[in-house]
Amino acid sequence: MFGNARNAISAYQKVGIDAAIEVADPYRLILLLFAGAQTAIGKARAAMQQQQIAAKGEAISKAIDIIGNGLKVSLDLEQGGELAERLYALYDYMVLRLLRANLDNDLRALEEVAALLEEIHGAWREISPQARQRAVA
Repeated sequence: MFGNARNAISAYQKVGIDAAIEVADPYRLILLLFAGAQTAIGKARAAMQQQQIAAKGEAISKAIDIIGNGLKVSLDLEQGGELAERLYALYDYMVLRLLRANLDNDLRALEEVAALLEEIHGAWREISPQARQRAVA
């Protein structure tokens, strides 16, 4: 599932996640994307609650970019099989929910995406070092 690591690196650079991404392994790159998306959603939530429209839009746009051009693009649909396909569809769903959150000031949509991201992020963190090595090889 790490087949498109260079695409993920490009996405990190595009969305401004400051880290030593050129030397990070694909597993770490994905962790950085999850963290960046969650941070952006947290900023969007705060901006929405404070009625800061521009800040809300910027934060949601950043989360959408990370999910759509980072997490989704990093999937290897050929090697990842059904799991990669399901994640691809879930990332599309998250982007749609974030768009709706932005248009409707829907805090519940933000919370839904945050919860989905946390669940996947948690599963990602649980991947054993041995499984990571097999995936990269």
